[in-house]
Amino acid sequence: MKFGKVERPESINFVLPEDHQDTLKVLQKGGSNDVSVYVGCAKWNKQDLKGFYPRGTKDELFYYSRQFNCIELNATFYRIFSEDQFKKWYDKTPEGFKFFPKLVQNISHLKRLNEDVQPYVDQYVANAVHLKEKLGTIFLQMHSNFAPKYFERVIRFVEKWPKELSLAIEFRHTDWFNDEVVASELYDLLESSNVSNVITDSAGRRDLLHMRLTNKEAFIRYVGANHETDYTRLEEWVVRLKTWKDQGIEDIHFFVHQNIEKDSPLLSKFFIELINNRLNTKLNLPNHSSDGTTLF
Repeated sequence: MKFGKVERPESINFVLPEDHQDTLKVLQKGGSNDVSVYVGCAKWNKQDLKGFYPRGTKDELFYYSRQFNCIELNATFYRIFSEDQFKKWYDKTPEGFKFFPKLVQNISHLKRLNEDVQPYVDQYVANAVHLKEKLGTIFLQMHSNFAPKYFERVIRFVEKWPKELSLAIEFRHTDWFNDEVVASELYDLLESSNVSNVITDSAGRRDLLHMRLTNKEAFIRYVGANHETDYTRLEEWVVRLKTWKDQGIEDIHFFVHQNIEKDSPLLSKFFIELINNRLNTKLNLPNHSSDGTTLF
């Protein structure tokens, strides 16, 4: 993932901003005292995750899904997969595993939430629901040039979204967050519609760290820089997630990206160890490879 890539990560101030003033209000609303945590990578293919799979691995998803409890499914951004393909993914993965698929680019980047986007939404959803209980939050990623002047399209899209399916939206145009009037209207829409506000942590786009939760789900897309600062950044995230847990967060969905994706499993494992220690969770740690060599 090249989004927000910088040449000198050590020159960036990676301190997480303070929480938005309304995040605490959202977290303190009534609900469960339990927290559900899912941590994973963005892809499972061997070409990207070089060195992760033991020699002789034939089915990458089968192996991946027994190391991590989720995947941020970026493949669904490029085309609408068939009903049968979603069923196959369901059958290959163990109980408790979840997919968090990205909506197809026809919806977000080509049609740009225009009025004629609904057939693509209907087809996508009709196929994706065959993941059944393994279907996590579906997320919509808007282009960096999708500005607040298109706010009416966002309202229409959210209003028509099937309420039985969890939705998260990632906005990349800075005015969605830096314009206080726009941000307030956006947060009100997402909060009233129970839509998660994706937090993107990338070295070159610190302006996207709004730290405003709109429901009790933290949907975080973390982009490392293949640099030693990646680890201290993750340590700081665990501190913040512990705070949110104490305040009432119910769902933590954390996805690790890298400029060079082969390092993503290593970072994910490091993060899972921190989470287990600080949040008292019992997430599985990736195993050593079956041929005796260490994956990491």
